[in-house]
Amino acid sequence: MKRHAQYRICARLRLQTRVAALIGCILFPLSGGLHAEDNMTLTLTSEAFTAGGEIPSQYTCQGDDSSPPLQWSGVPEQARSLVLIVDDPDAPDPAAPRMTWVHWVLYNLPATAGGLPAGVSSADLPAGSEEGVNDWKRPGYGGPCPPVGRHRYFHKLYALDTRLEGLKRPTKAAVEAAMQGHIIAQTELVGHYQKGR
Repeated sequence: MKRHAQYRICARLRLQTRVAALIGCILFPLSGGLHAEDNMTLTLTSEAFTAGGEIPSQYTCQGDDSSPPLQWSGVPEQARSLVLIVDDPDAPDPAAPRMTWVHWVLYNLPATAGGLPAGVSSADLPAGSEEGVNDWKRPGYGGPCPPVGRHRYFHKLYALDTRLEGLKRPTKAAVEAAMQGHIIAQTELVGHYQKGR
């Protein structure tokens, strides 16, 4: 009986080893092998506010309505362009949201760019960058201006394996449709804002 039990234990161990080896054989080629850059993750930060923190009023309609500084890192080597979208899913009232309000749409940002300075204008965007239209029906940044309550503002960055060509003053929806199947990495930074009295 003892010998049969040992055989069963050994058989289970051999099976587990084979399963582990099989999983390794599948995953290793998919990952492209082990490289130092595999540990890099696309990240987006701001010197103006922390993740989940409050967006300073100077970057809102109660200030000078300029864009906050943004920095990113970990862009994949195979990326050919970046897309930045800023929107608010809590409009008009976080207690009863009815729509997502679009504040900024940028596409074809060069993959080599490492961020955007505060208050960046259309003329100061990195070479090759293009702008879509926000929900004020104009290009450029429009800051938080919530009518009521504390809203979330999603700053979403996408790395694409291509440039988006042939778009003419696109909406967020048009940019999102064009980049389907081309996203190789993405990240987001969420800030909050509530109008002061």
